[in-house]
Amino acid sequence: ELDPEVVADTFRLWLSAMPSPHFPVSVLQNGMKMTVEPPKGLKSNLLRAYLSFEEEWFDSAGNTDASRRAFRKMLFGLCFFHALIQERCNYGPLGWNIPYQFSEPDRQICVS
Repeated sequence: ELDPEVVADTFRLWLSAMPSPHFPVSVLQNGMKMTVEPPKGLKSNLLRAYLSFEEEWFDSAGNTDASRRAFRKMLFGLCFFHALIQERCNYGPLGWNIPYQFSEPDRQICVS
């Protein structure tokens, strides 16, 4: 329980949730909402994807030069595919007959 007299004035609660029968919808409706929009353009999308990787992780992939090259090619393919889907969603029905979601967390799961 949060007592206003005990809690610091600088206290902030960051909450990320989808509507659920176990969580009051009024909290989601009355709270301040923030979103992170994907960048515009393939180049910006690719740059954002590559900047999200830790350099140590990127450099440590693969035991040999051949496996490192293969890994980097596959990673580029995945990031390019992700960026392309993000861009195509901007065109609505002209981009896709059926809207597909392939968000940042989806890309991160595929990489790991």
